[in-house]
Amino acid sequence: MKSYFKYILLLIGLVLAQSCNVKKFVPEDELLYTGASIEIKSDTTIKNKSGLETELNSVLRPQPNSKFLGMQPGLYFHYKAQREKPGFINKFLNKQIGEEPVYGSDVDPIRTEDLLKNRLENRGFFYSSVIASVNRKEEKKEMSIGYTADVPTPYLLENYKLDTDSLQVYKDIKVQIPESPINKGMRFDLSALKLERERIDQNLKRQGYYNFNSGFLVFEADTNQYDQKKFDLFLRLKKDVPQESIIPYRIQEVNVYPNYEVGTDSSSTNTRYAEKNFYQDEEFFKPKHLEPYVLINEGDLYNPQISSNTSRRLGGIGAYKFINISYKEIDSLSTDSLGVLETNIYLSPLKKRSVRAELQAVTKSNGFTGPSLALSYTNRNLFRGGEILNLTGDFGYEVQAGGGTQAGLNSIQIGAEGELIFPRVLFPIDINEDWFSYSIPKTRTSLGVNYLKRSQLFSLASISARFGYTWRANRFITHEFNPISLNYVNLANTSAEFDTILEDNAFLRSSFNQEFIAGLTYSFTYNGMIDQNLRHQFFVNSTLDIAGNLIDAVSGNGEEDPQTFLGLEYAQYAKADVDFRYHLKVGDDSKIASRVFAGYGLPYGNSTVLPFTKQYFAGGPYSVRAFNTRSLGPGTYTPEDDTGAFFDQAGNVRLEANLEYRFPLFPYLYGAVFADAGNVWNTGENSNLDGGEFSNDFMNELGIGTGFGLRVDIQSFVIRVDLAAPVHDPSLQEGQRWEFDYANPVLNFAIGYPF
Repeated sequence: MKSYFKYILLLIGLVLAQSCNVKKFVPEDELLYTGASIEIKSDTTIKNKSGLETELNSVLRPQPNSKFLGMQPGLYFHYKAQREKPGFINKFLNKQIGEEPVYGSDVDPIRTEDLLKNRLENRGFFYSSVIASVNRKEEKKEMSIGYTADVPTPYLLENYKLDTDSLQVYKDIKVQIPESPINKGMRFDLSALKLERERIDQNLKRQGYYNFNSGFLVFEADTNQYDQKKFDLFLRLKKDVPQESIIPYRIQEVNVYPNYEVGTDSSSTNTRYAEKNFYQDEEFFKPKHLEPYVLINEGDLYNPQISSNTSRRLGGIGAYKFINISYKEIDSLSTDSLGVLETNIYLSPLKKRSVRAELQAVTKSNGFTGPSLALSYTNRNLFRGGEILNLTGDFGYEVQAGGGTQAGLNSIQIGAEGELIFPRVLFPIDINEDWFSYSIPKTRTSLGVNYLKRSQLFSLASISARFGYTWRANRFITHEFNPISLNYVNLANTSAEFDTILEDNAFLRSSFNQEFIAGLTYSFTYNGMIDQNLRHQFFVNSTLDIAGNLIDAVSGNGEEDPQTFLGLEYAQYAKADVDFRYHLKVGDDSKIASRVFAGYGLPYGNSTVLPFTKQYFAGGPYSVRAFNTRSLGPGTYTPEDDTGAFFDQAGNVRLEANLEYRFPLFPYLYGAVFADAGNVWNTGENSNLDGGEFSNDFMNELGIGTGFGLRVDIQSFVIRVDLAAPVHDPSLQEGQRWEFDYANPVLNFAIGYPF
């Protein structure tokens, strides 16, 4: 494997050396265009000169061929692919990174001069001059252009005024002028004027002007009042604007069609509720539950923002596939000063019931592999109030592949869960749902059972129940609060081998003895990655998990230690973690993705350690990928053998950082190179393993790995394969930890991106 690595480095070096010189491929009568520069000259100080330079540079066309460390590999492979027998490698690389050559003959300096002058005038620099200078380097087969812009003093705004008129629309515009970003002393800016028209148009529409358009507004600049370069700006309406465009409209009727089928006639059966008409032949959706989602009311002025909010709220129910809100003008009721609208809300439901089956072949980084089957049933609008019932069941069989003392171990997992979602707040006291302006909270209840049998070790049965709320505060922020979170775990059928492990490890035994977990959880999520076109994208998830306090207050006064509730030892702890992610977009389909995770759990009161299911672990396809799942840490701990390592290697502290560069290879296929670092530790009484305690030297105890991977990404469904090797293994002796163990890589197979 080392010899292959050397050959790859040699090949890369040869390619880079060849791509340094491409002039031998340039035709005799052509010169490669290497780009243009702009020099701005002015007798006065230009405010935000760097911003003006950036804008002018954006006008320059065409763009020269790209360079990498002074070389042009894209251009080189394009030329190589044009040969009679280019070869597979050259054709492949040309398809991936090849670039058509940009020659000096492709550049039109005169047209570019006109474009630059036009852009300068749009920014208030009237009567500017631009001169192009062509620089030819025949010996290098290159050509560049330098543009010199002679920029005079710009025109500055003195007054911003609105024409006077008796029309109501002028009065509604006038109150917006003081809030305008156009202020005295600013430079004439055409783009700012366009934004001002759009701002006024949006505000007028929110005040009921249904037919208004930003194109009806006209700006006029007057420089005749001043000797110096100043101007007055006047805003007025165009002549002959239609009468219906300059009057507000009021909602006369609100008609809702809860069970509308596209292409069919609307229902004629009407139910009147809360001053809204609900048309449905049979009661598909109870009006009292649907009405809070409709923010449009009779008697209100037309407002597109309220219409958009209503559409978003209705879409959040989860029962409808199409939502169409339309407005119809009622001319017979309109006057010269007020128009009348009829609102029709057409809701096309999803299929009420659906069944889904998934058969998977699972390969985990801890060596377990095998098939799994998952079945799910969904019933939408269960009680005619938008309720959603989800029933899921799964079965999986896994066997430990490969060598080691655990080879041949198998596990069987059977699970079932029922979830019922109410698209409203269920609470003993009535809560005004208007408090939640963006979306109405959902009430989620769930009950699940799970059974895990691991051969030669144990069986583990668990029952979980949860009751809570989830809601979106805006496009980016989501809250989830579960005041009731219950979990019962029963360890049974332990083998003599596993009993020995528990006897030798009081820490592990205590984590399994905590059979009952009762508490609350809260999660805050900020997801700025929904805007995939932004260059900078952020994501933050923070969770808080507190358990055992209420039970301890009720039954924690006994003499037994530890305390029990209904005969069950209960857990008492607090746990908090934060997951921060940042993506930097560096191309149309390329990005640098980074992630930092930190978590800490504190057992107290009735617990000396965290329950086993609440502990942190490191390694695996969503963690430090150069280490198998649960094989990293805690700290510098090294297990004596494989038998108990799976259970020992966890902690109540976790720190992790990841960095990954993602780039396209083919349609739907992406590549990635990455580096991961992290570990878990124990604190206080939790630390019973040599080297596992968290200390000031934690930076030198991080497991670090690097590797590369492939991703098949089809409409956000991602299949991921990563190959990684350790660079720093904290379990080794000091002096031996820093070694790139690329001869023993770890293969990770997973669904979805790691972060």
